[in-house]
Amino acid sequence: MKITVTLVILCLLGQFHVLAQTQSLFNGKDLTGWHVDVPEMDDNPGAINPFVIRKGNLVSLGTPQGHLITDKEYSNFRIEAVYRFTGKPGNCGILVHASTPRSLYDMFPKSIEVQMMHENAGDFWCIVEDIEVPDMIERRGPKDKWGITEGMNRRILNLTDGSERPVGKWNKLAIECFEDQIKVWVNGTLVNHGFNATATKGHVAVQAEGSEVTFKKLTIKPIQELSVN
Repeated sequence: MKITVTLVILCLLGQFHVLAQTQSLFNGKDLTGWHVDVPEMDDNPGAINPFVIRKGNLVSLGTPQGHLITDKEYSNFRIEAVYRFTGKPGNCGILVHASTPRSLYDMFPKSIEVQMMHENAGDFWCIVEDIEVPDMIERRGPKDKWGITEGMNRRILNLTDGSERPVGKWNKLAIECFEDQIKVWVNGTLVNHGFNATATKGHVAVQAEGSEVTFKKLTIKPIQELSVN
């Protein structure tokens, strides 16, 4: 009872968003529930919004570069995305635990990125937040080069190659964030598992990073623990 009452009070104070069930993060009609952060749109009235709804799907056009960010913050959740590159293979990502905007290169919000770049899906990129994995030197490089800001080794390689489908085919990406851990699956294969993350809650963001990507599914649901496999 005490825990339930505490959660209710925190929700009323707006400190975080509690999920009751699986929810779609886009409604298939417009970008309700999201806000756009694209630096080029600040001073260029002719700049297009690179995030659109097309035939009920969420599309990141890739340019101009920036982020589509949920209005709400989340903690202890599972995201499932079904996506494909609709043209040439390229780059995109889903950011979790996002907070302060434009914290890196005047573009990227403070966060941990789950990479979607073709043939690199499942890598972690540390964006002014950090996370650890086993075999850190092998997967991140020399320890004296590790860091979370410009010029440092922010990339942590995933565990497998060959989990993605050919360009134009649909991929399924699953991300679980629970307390200070993050696990990632690509098409059902576990490709990353990090721990000691320096953030445990925040916004979710989708990138526009040079390539057109279509999402036909992007859902979020609460979890009480990480999946075993």
